Amino acid sequence: MRIRVVNPNTTASMTRSIGAAAAAVAGPGTVVEAVNPTMGPASIESHYEEALAVPGLLEQIAIGERDGVDAYVVACFGDPGLDAAREVAGGPVIGIAEAAFHAAAMLGRRFGVVTTLARTTGRAHELAERYGFASLVAEIRACEVPVLRLEDPTSGARGLVVEECRAVLAGGADAVVLGCAGMADFCAEVSREVGAPVVDGVAAATVLAESLVRLGLTTGRRGEYAAPPAKPMSGLLAEFERHPSVAVTVGAGA
Repeated sequence: MRIRVVNPNTTASMTRSIGAAAAAVAGPGTVVEAVNPTMGPASIESHYEEALAVPGLLEQIAIGERDGVDAYVVACFGDPGLDAAREVAGGPVIGIAEAAFHAAAMLGRRFGVVTTLARTTGRAHELAERYGFASLVAEIRACEVPVLRLEDPTSGARGLVVEECRAVLAGGADAVVLGCAGMADFCAEVSREVGAPVVDGVAAATVLAESLVRLGLTTGRRGEYAAPPAKPMSGLLAEFERHPSVAVTVGAGA
């Protein structure tokens, strides 16, 4: 089985960390391939950057389809482009916020979220509502650390994440969701520090994607997630044009 974990930003060092976190939980016989787009923002911390990250994400999904990938993980906590990816991927596509919320909901009565910047908390609330978990979210807190500083061991980011996790737990949560793929490599450390379940969405999404493949399940195609219609594309998006006789065209020469 091949699972492609797509980091929608273009920072290769973060992609390697994300890939290591995914590979650590994959079962025997599962190959985890961590990739990032050839175009897009270095990190995703705004609606603008999230929108610009989607073409690069779809580029990587298309390449994965050409390469025979079985399932995909969208490794950004905003779950950018998730619906579009499901339209063009043959196998299941799982967002890390989606997977983390499902996992945390099974670990206690309520859970909290610790994310990077306060400006991203609105998206986290929105996704909790979309996925049906709004009533279970005790609190969403931000540690005010930019995404790329999570990789810097001298930034103090891990200590700030631990501090915010403790605050969430003190407020009545039974578990904590880490709201950024860049936190994946120190999830276990944070869980030990706070003495409570801490969920990394990268790991949760990888295991969930793997499980769906083993169950022989993928996205339903009868309605909204049917393949998008073929139509002309122009300008910078010309290479994303789809043709009736070709399932996937984007990235075919990559």
